[in-house]
Amino acid sequence: MKDELGCFKAYDIRGRVPGELNPGLARRIGLAFAEEFAPGTVCVGYDARLSSPDLALALQDGLRLGGVDCVDVGLCGTEEVYHATFSQGFGGGVMVTASHNPADWNGMKLVREQAIPISGDSGLLALRDRVARGGSSGAGRRGRRREASFRAEYAALLRSLVGADRGATLRPLRMVANIGNGCAWPALRAIAAGLPGTVIPLYERPDGTFPNGVPNPLLPENREATSAAVRAHKADLGLAFDGDFDRCFFFDETGAFVESYYLVGLLAADLLSDHPGERILHDPRLVWNTREMVEEAGGVAIEGKTGHAFMKERMRAENILYGGEMSGHHYFRDFCWCDSGMLAWLTLWRLLGRNAKSLGVLLAERIRRYPVSGEINRSVADVAAVLERVEKRHASGALSATYIDGLSMDMGDWRFNLRASNTEPLLRLNVESRGDPELMAAKRDELLAIMV
Repeated sequence: MKDELGCFKAYDIRGRVPGELNPGLARRIGLAFAEEFAPGTVCVGYDARLSSPDLALALQDGLRLGGVDCVDVGLCGTEEVYHATFSQGFGGGVMVTASHNPADWNGMKLVREQAIPISGDSGLLALRDRVARGGSSGAGRRGRRREASFRAEYAALLRSLVGADRGATLRPLRMVANIGNGCAWPALRAIAAGLPGTVIPLYERPDGTFPNGVPNPLLPENREATSAAVRAHKADLGLAFDGDFDRCFFFDETGAFVESYYLVGLLAADLLSDHPGERILHDPRLVWNTREMVEEAGGVAIEGKTGHAFMKERMRAENILYGGEMSGHHYFRDFCWCDSGMLAWLTLWRLLGRNAKSLGVLLAERIRRYPVSGEINRSVADVAAVLERVEKRHASGALSATYIDGLSMDMGDWRFNLRASNTEPLLRLNVESRGDPELMAAKRDELLAIMV
């Protein structure tokens, strides 16, 4: 049975519907969650996918069979489930979502009380094993179910975290927001109400068929619509959200896509101006720009394992101020160490007001100093064999090799990280150099030639 539960990944549940995830399995997951964590009350939300409402109801049926009360917050973003869980004192939360995966996928992101993440290192595998064992008839008491919304409180909290309720400088920017037919628009509209500036939505209607492409702004083919809208509206800033909007991606005033890597250092430096000496957590894929900006701002840069559950666990354990990944996840201590695409947007908005410069101007020097390849994905027959070939080829010239997440090798004037995806059957490559885009491109191509 365990072999049939391939939807259990390293830090969440994700698989194709109905073959790998379906209402029957969702019900069993709900019952197992009730028995494994005894949460008392669980908050459940879901994204815009066509399969999400049925999976959410089946999950709640299993939770209630296990004696757990359910609060259904309906169509929302993952960070709204996190917020409801920690702000209302619930014993757990589950967001039914497959984030940026294709339309026929779905999944679940699970947290305990105070939005503590449940990952492969902290209970997800135990949950999988309990589902595999099966056989439980549930608790004697059937849990209750009610519907509720905490969006107003969530929006008020985010506004307060950037001082928007206390006269903080938010320039009246003109912004384009590509929702990608996901579920971000109602939350964004609530947050932006009454703030200076204008937000122009694009593809704001939730539609689980994703008629304008799966909401994954990391795919180059998905970026042109936002870029064109920024140019057409003469906007100061472009935003693009993934399906459950825990990630926000940015476009500068020219419509150019900004690699999230550069945002990590930028946001970290801004937050450190209010909290000098604090620690900043970053992933191992691209590191040089982040380390330099954090150190220049008087902070301490710490490298951690990639993945939203792993990042949040480390941040909580060490009381870290902020964490960022080049994949577009941004984590904030003031948001209970959770990731928030909306708070990343608001923090950048405040930063632009403090600097009175455009995003493109702020980042031009950083991009020149540390050119990057962007994340490149390849399907390979044998991940371990590819990693071994790459390491062997570069071992003699490497200043260091680390294995925090995949293989990272520092070659002096360039470095790379090569790691297997935790959510998809892919090998992911990132390359950066010290001010030499031609060297970066050449080394990128050399590595791609080995990744077969």
